[in-house]
Amino acid sequence: MRVFCQLLTLFLFLTASIQAAEGKTVRILTIGNSFSRNATNHLDDLAVAGGHTLIHTPIVVGGASLELHSGKAIAHAKDPKDKAGLYTNSRSLVQELKAEKWDYVTIQQASIKSHDLTTYQPHADRLWELIHENAPSAKLLVHQTWAYRKDDPRFTKPNGKPGEPKTQAEMHEMLSKAYAAIATELGAKSLPVGDAMYMADTDANWGFQPGPSFDPKSLKRPALPNQKHSLHVGWNWKKGKDGKITLGMDGHHANLAGEYLGACVWYEVLFGESPIGNAYVPKGLAADYARFLQETAHRAVTQASGRASSAGILGRGMDGLALRDSALKSKELQTFADQIPQLQ
Repeated sequence: MRVFCQLLTLFLFLTASIQAAEGKTVRILTIGNSFSRNATNHLDDLAVAGGHTLIHTPIVVGGASLELHSGKAIAHAKDPKDKAGLYTNSRSLVQELKAEKWDYVTIQQASIKSHDLTTYQPHADRLWELIHENAPSAKLLVHQTWAYRKDDPRFTKPNGKPGEPKTQAEMHEMLSKAYAAIATELGAKSLPVGDAMYMADTDANWGFQPGPSFDPKSLKRPALPNQKHSLHVGWNWKKGKDGKITLGMDGHHANLAGEYLGACVWYEVLFGESPIGNAYVPKGLAADYARFLQETAHRAVTQASGRASSAGILGRGMDGLALRDSALKSKELQTFADQIPQLQ
């Protein structure tokens, strides 16, 4: 009997070792826009370096909001032949949801609306119901997008509209509250890319600091202002439709460093493994900076997981979501959002 127990223990150990060596296979469907593309550009490389397999289908429409994706689903339900209900691959959201046995499906708000909680519903609910019906085994993840760069025109040349964030810090505060409230209502875990971006952007040693103001017309190609440690594209020379190359400012989208940071966040949430020490570092990114980004991603995920556990959100699947079944009313949701502690 003792020999049998020893053999059984050895068998279980070897089985576990083989499974660990084989890594995980994660199937994910992302419902988003260019920000979800930004955050997943390096995800497959991180997965391969970690010994895992990623099966990823992106449903991306530039600038798309929750309302746009929800509207496409409604249009397709009314008339399957209506092109308004189809994506560029001529497939509907329902078709994509049924195409694989997804482990995760992600949703997000358009960045320009991310600060405004009132823009999330009823569209997030509609997408949740569609996912629940057509991919019942999948877990819902809410992709927390990020605030714009400190010197983005949204902050340097504000439009004066009521409720608009006036600074990067204010935008992050508002969007983090909104995303946390929606994730709680839907019983979903978060992909805290926005938190990670803000942590890195405000770090005393590695954070981006805009240089002195300058006249863009004074620069001649290929000269650019100092943008060291920027996580956003920022100032860049770009060819327009007319073929002319002009200087432009993109304080919205992530650059190489920002994309890598976002991918590290997704990697840890999806594979349950810290990105710290992952061998994949994209060309053009210094090793010490990459390490800082890995550590920042891990810190953001750890803090978000702690907040989710406190709120009772354990990344449950589409079945039995107590929080979702007792969905908060709009007024109550806003009150909850106002009570969410801010990122330290």
